[in-house]
This record gives sequence, C-alpha cells and structure tokens, in this order.
Amino acid sequence: MAQQGNQLDRERFCCSICLDLLKDPLTTTCGHSYCKKCIKSHWDTQDEKRVYSCPQCRQDFIPRPDLRKNTMLADLVEELKKTGLHAAPADHCYAGPEDVACDVCTGRKLKACKSCLQCLASYCDKHLQPHFEAAPLKKHKLVEPYKKLQENVCSRHDEVMKIFCRTDQQSICLLCLMDKHKGHDTVSAAAERTERQREVEVSRQNIQQRIQDREKDVKLLQQEMEAINGSADKTVRNSEKIFTELIRLMEKRRSDVKQQVRSQQQTEVSRVRELQEKLEQEITELKRKDAEMKKLSHTQDHNQFLRDYPSLSQLSKSTHSSSINIRPLRYFEDVTAAVSEVRDKLQDVLREKWTNISQTVTEVDVLLSGPERHARAEFLKISCDITLDPNTAHTQLLLSKRNRKATFMSEEQSYYSHPDRFTEYWQVLSKESLTGRCYWEVERRGEGVCVAVTYKNIHRAGSSHECWFGGNDKSWRLDCYNNSYYFCYNNVSTPVSGPQSSRVGVYLDHRAGILSFYSISKTMTLLHRVQTTFTQPLHAGLRFVYDGDSAELCKPK
Repeated sequence: MAQQGNQLDRERFCCSICLDLLKDPLTTTCGHSYCKKCIKSHWDTQDEKRVYSCPQCRQDFIPRPDLRKNTMLADLVEELKKTGLHAAPADHCYAGPEDVACDVCTGRKLKACKSCLQCLASYCDKHLQPHFEAAPLKKHKLVEPYKKLQENVCSRHDEVMKIFCRTDQQSICLLCLMDKHKGHDTVSAAAERTERQREVEVSRQNIQQRIQDREKDVKLLQQEMEAINGSADKTVRNSEKIFTELIRLMEKRRSDVKQQVRSQQQTEVSRVRELQEKLEQEITELKRKDAEMKKLSHTQDHNQFLRDYPSLSQLSKSTHSSSINIRPLRYFEDVTAAVSEVRDKLQDVLREKWTNISQTVTEVDVLLSGPERHARAEFLKISCDITLDPNTAHTQLLLSKRNRKATFMSEEQSYYSHPDRFTEYWQVLSKESLTGRCYWEVERRGEGVCVAVTYKNIHRAGSSHECWFGGNDKSWRLDCYNNSYYFCYNNVSTPVSGPQSSRVGVYLDHRAGILSFYSISKTMTLLHRVQTTFTQPLHAGLRFVYDGDSAELCKPK
C-alpha cells in the first residue's frame, strides 16, 4: 500500500513529455510544469506557427512565454529523489503491448533498451550490463530493440541464419548451406547487406534528389500562389476603383439631370406665374372699369354723363390671349424616356461586356495539369490514335480512311443493325475509350461539324436530348460553323469567340477533369476549357448538321 502511495507521489512530479521526474522544472501560466529541456524542445517545433500551446491543456500562448524555474517544485523533486523513490521504475518503464520486453526480467518485465543478434535476446538497462563487462559478450552485435529476433533463427535447424542464398533470395543457416541450398549462389548475410546497402544509398540519393525537386516545385507553387493572390487583389482594387468612378459618373449625371429639370421647372413656373399675375391685375382693372361704367350708365344728369364718359371710355392695353400659347406638351416625360433609353443602352453594353469579363476571369489558368501550359509540340507528345466505331455510326454516315473519316451522305449506308448505333442523330463515337491525358485533332469540311466527347452510356435510340451530344450531362460538344463557335453542355449553348480554322484540337486530362478545345492554324488558340469531374471513361465523338459535311480524326504533325 505504501509502495502504491509512493508511486502516486512520484507521478505527481513527473514531466508529462518525457514521463520522468522533473529536471529544472518550469511552470507555464496555465499551471502545468515540465522539464526545461522538454518544454523548450516542444516549443521549438512550433516556431513556424508562432503559436505555442501547453502539451496538457492545449492553451495557446502568443508570443512564446519566457518561463522561469519553479524553485519550490525543484526542491520538492530533489527531496523526492533523496527518499529513494526514484529507484522504483515508473509505469512508463515497463513494457507495454507495443514495446519490446526484456527477456531476462521476471514478473512484470521492463522495456528492452537493446537487442543482441548473437544471443537472440533483448535486455533492459540492468540486464544489458554483462554485455559491457564480460569480454566474450562485448563482441556481440547490439541493435535497437527488435521484436522479431526469432525470425533470424532457422526453423528447420534452430541455428542463427548468417548466410544469404541469392538463388532463392532468402536467409539460411550453415546447415541449410550443406543441405537444401547446396550448390546455390550464396554469400554471407553481411556481404549481401553491404551490396544492398549500396542500392539503398543510390535509392536514397534518388529520393533526396526528388525531395529537392519537389521542394523547388513547392517553392515555385508558393511564388505562383503569392503572384495569383497579388494579381487578384490588384485586379479587385482596380475594378473597385473603376466601378466607383462609374458610379460617381452616374451619380453626377443623375444630379445634373435633376438640377436641369428643377432649374427649367423654376424658369417655366416663374414665367407662367408672371403672366398669371398680369392677367389677374388686368381682370381687377377691368372689373373696376366695368363697375364705374355701370354707375355712369345709371347717371340721370346728361351733362355729368358727358363729362365723365371720355375718361372712362379709355382702357389700358390688354394682354391678348393669343400671346398665351399652351402647347400640348408632356412636360418632362420626354426626359424620363431619354433617361430610360440611356439605361437600356447601358444594360445592353454591360450585358455584352460582362460576358467578355466573365470569360476572361475563367480563362485565368496558372496551373494546368499536363502540357497545356506549353506549345503544340508538347501536346503532340501525348497525341493518341483514335478510330471511329462503325457500330455506332448513323446509317447516313460514310466511314472511310480506315474508319478515321466520316461523311454525311444523303443516302443510307448498308450497315448491320446494332444496339450501339445512333438512330436519329448523325453522330458517331470512337472505338477507343479515353482516360488519363490524351490529345487529338479533327480536320473538318463543311458548314456544320461538331466535335464532342461523351460517356459510352449515352442514349442511342430516339430523338430526345438524351441522345445528342451536348444535350445532357453525359457529353460535351463544340459546334464549328463557318463563322462562329458554340459550346454546348446539358442542353445549354454558349457562344465562343476565337479564330476560325478547319482544324480543331482536343485535350483531355481525365483525372484532373480538364477538357479543352483549340483552334489550330499557324498558332494554337484556346477556344473553350471545361473544369469538371469525369466519372467514367470518355469517347471522342463527331456530329454533323448538313449534307456533305465531313470530318477526319487526323494524326497531328
């Protein structure tokens, strides 16, 4: 019972990193204590993160704490050592299920610190001492604790295997050399090890070289990532600035229109009010004159009438109604119409230009799988040999040139009935399935040829969109007309800009989910690129629109 209590006392003063009694104990602000060397080594590994955590409670410290020695705890540990409790092994000194146990210990075995290849046994520190003291044992080969020592013993003769049979590629003992392996090409295990060691060194050199290469690649990728982030941030700032300027311009124009309307409103209202006041004054004057003349008309004295009449008969100059020209105007409604027209034109411009902006953004492709970053010569290195499958061709498609060329004919061909054949659409698939990275080119003739890739399980019979290339989620199609390109997927067609050419290149990286179409002439121009996840092998496909059109899967040169 006392021993159990002593063991608990010891565990209270153990470092949770090395599991031994504390040495130069340091205490963190969270209250946990560690050996000075242990906590220093632990935090040295966290320097790159610049966040230092307690190994027990995981509390984070920023910056790295400057710990000082816990004097009281150090004194207690020293007192504990004086009691002799440190002589009793802690639990972590005993061998667990995953450890190599000492073969000499009885009862609860301690962990082995070395294994002897001559004794074929493992020893703890205490039982290893004879190997350092006894002259015969000093010559034994000691290695790190090894669980499978018995594998060095021949199962037939119970002898240590010191010979290697190159004929059978296995270790053997001396008795096996005289028996089953007699006449075989044999060497000592040490000699074979020496030769294999050289191979290991060569392999290590190759590995180290690859590590260096990959580290350079990682550094390059880091630089690329920083460049991408820098370019994106700069573009966002510039775009924000430009859009802010546009918004300010619109705000200014809005303010100008408002100010002009209000100014014209004020001018016109003032003119109308001024004329209105003149008319009202004239009305008042006329009413006064009318009242005086009415009074004069009732005068009984003829002489009085004749004296007053001349002054009353004179009227002031009248504001003629003909000078007031009220036109059938809609007042400022025409301004609203003009502003609406500007809005509609801006929307059209933004809609048209936005497509270009969006496509430009999606075409930013710094890191591509395979040779897409290089010239056409790089693509030709992975060009594949593709032929057309007659069993899939529509009956109006004539295959020629060893099934590399298809021509849309007005008359039906004499093909056998086959479940893989397209029954309604003038389409044909390649015989070969496509995985990995591959490249091919199509030479087209005519007004409407479509270049496609598709899963093999696309529908064949019928006229629904499930059967035509690009009409579903199983196929991708580039339409090549005389003056335009269109990309179609899942029954959605998108205009594609690019130089016209009779030859189209197709690059596929199945694993990376990249599909690219190129216009091939003297230069190689990307028309459209797809980034997705392919779930099945793909087949190349051709689709025709007009009678007489043809396309050939040509060998790139």
